[in-house]
Amino acid sequence: MSLFWRIFLLNAAVMFAATALLLLGPVTVSAPVLLTEALIMALGLGAMLVANAALLRVGLSPLQRLTRAMTTTDLLRPGRRPTVSGHGEIAELIMTFNTMLDRLEAERAASSGLALSAQEAERRRIAQELHDEIGQTLTAVLLELKRVADRAPAPLRADLLHVQETTRGSLDEIRRIARRLRPGVLEELGLISALKALTTEITTHTGLTVRRHFDGDLPPLGEDVELVVYRVAQEGLTNIVRHAGAHRVDLALRRTSTGVELCLADDGRGVGTAAEGAGIRGMRERALLVGAELTVGPPAPGTPAPRTAAPHAHQTPQAPQRTHGGTDVRLRVPIGNGSE
Repeated sequence: MSLFWRIFLLNAAVMFAATALLLLGPVTVSAPVLLTEALIMALGLGAMLVANAALLRVGLSPLQRLTRAMTTTDLLRPGRRPTVSGHGEIAELIMTFNTMLDRLEAERAASSGLALSAQEAERRRIAQELHDEIGQTLTAVLLELKRVADRAPAPLRADLLHVQETTRGSLDEIRRIARRLRPGVLEELGLISALKALTTEITTHTGLTVRRHFDGDLPPLGEDVELVVYRVAQEGLTNIVRHAGAHRVDLALRRTSTGVELCLADDGRGVGTAAEGAGIRGMRERALLVGAELTVGPPAPGTPAPRTAAPHAHQTPQAPQRTHGGTDVRLRVPIGNGSE
């Protein structure tokens, strides 16, 4: 039955009941109207309106739930669907909305995959050019500076050596940028080695204390999954350095009953009520590419706080319980979604 006929019949039933009570009941209307008769008519009208409102609310409640679902749906958090309820056109509308969400999520995943693939290809190209073009040019400049400094008089030699050190620092910075753009160690030595190199670099250049823990029985992961895990760890550490004001962070890669989990836990100021930025949304898009789930928020009550530890540590000692602050970033990758 269509929505029109359901509402029409509900109102018709209320009107019919009210008319039947007036015709068959003992109530009469005098002229002029008596006070008691006016009160009875007012009560009858009120009862009719209440019954009509109740019937309409029951009939239209699925539309209200659908409206709430439309306003809260986020394509970066897939899987949530309004329950199909109601009859006729309402149920069909909810099913159509769910089908539309399925199509939008699939299209977004496909377009995000193409965009991120193009982004990775561009990063590799830029890193290669930095290494081959600018890196080689600066290396040649260093050799020339050394040759000139060896032949220069003593007062000028000191200035040339200073320029040489400045150029060497620029070359090291360019190489560091190239490594961040294209993690060659990830392709050559695997995910664990790449994460170790990443955390060592963060510790060296920022002073942030990073404690690492890697389970020894991690399942083999595909190249796409390893790249997603690495990029999420990279973006998470970058956000901690830029925004968290943290001193320590734990990075852990563990095997779970359903797959693999990457966890970043810092002792910074926390996310608070701030809206998610482009970095976190980019992490969510990467997670969707391999069917993973990303959560970003305050730590659960009783979660151990990060403690200072050597960067090469692999075991997690007991730590004091958190009382406030900090942020946990967790990436859960189920086995079978991009893993081998």
